[in-house]
Amino acid sequence: MKVTALGGGHGLFATLRALRNTNSEITAIVTVADNGGSSGRLRSEFNSLPPGDLRMALAALCGDDEWGRGWAEIMQYRFTSEGEMNGHALGNLLLTALWDRDGDPVGGLDRVGALLKVVGRVLPMSLDPLTIEAKFLDGNVIRGQVEVGSYRGTLEELRIMPTRPETSIPRAAREAIEAIADSEWITIGPGSWYSSVMPHLLLEEELESILSSQAKKLIVLNLDDPHGDELSGTSPHHHLAVMQRFAPSLRFDIALADTSAARYGSALESKVREMGGRLVLADLTQKSDPHHHDWEKLASAFSHIFSTESVR
Repeated sequence: MKVTALGGGHGLFATLRALRNTNSEITAIVTVADNGGSSGRLRSEFNSLPPGDLRMALAALCGDDEWGRGWAEIMQYRFTSEGEMNGHALGNLLLTALWDRDGDPVGGLDRVGALLKVVGRVLPMSLDPLTIEAKFLDGNVIRGQVEVGSYRGTLEELRIMPTRPETSIPRAAREAIEAIADSEWITIGPGSWYSSVMPHLLLEEELESILSSQAKKLIVLNLDDPHGDELSGTSPHHHLAVMQRFAPSLRFDIALADTSAARYGSALESKVREMGGRLVLADLTQKSDPHHHDWEKLASAFSHIFSTESVR
């Protein structure tokens, strides 16, 4: 079964770790708007895609043997020093080196994927590094993934823009559009809503591909985390309302949430039905950290949904 997973960061990492245990043919499509940390520094210096979220996706799909696991650990290794190397992940440097040498972001990802023996393929949502810009009700216009993600306010407008001056309109990667069109299932989320989830619905070509795809669509809702992303402390149906506001034509089949979301009752169920879907509740949290998804529990939930929905 062909599954395309949309997202970025730690949320997509959990989804991909889960999917690789469902015997699915997986394609990850990853946001490319990060401007912080090692990724932001490399992006600025080399005018390249930010590599961090792409690196994490590759690590999540690494081969389940000594070679794959070992290389995944190496890709995630971060330098600690008093100099300019401090904070850089080795995988970020490797990806940036390949892109700088060959000028081929997708080819570089495929080469590293072959090295790690990844189960599936990792693609950027765009071949251009993107910038997130948000306007809030207080009148402030905030630009940059890190800055938008840390700002607290009522959102009025959200958009993505190309960073390179020679590109006037953000473009979707052709391979990403082809993967979406060829999917049997599309998953979206979890993750930082404005910076990891919503960009996939703000890129016009990608949204059109999602809307026209015959694939079943599954939204993985975020867990409650008072110290989480820019929407922390808000309800899951508010997350869906944000999605609906910027992509009003979007319909999905399943909204997957942790059992703790049951306390939102009819408000959540009504919003899910309004967007064409069915709410599925399952225990999805880590025992040691209830604010993060347990990928093994996610895998179990995915397997159940994929098997039951295929016969509905």
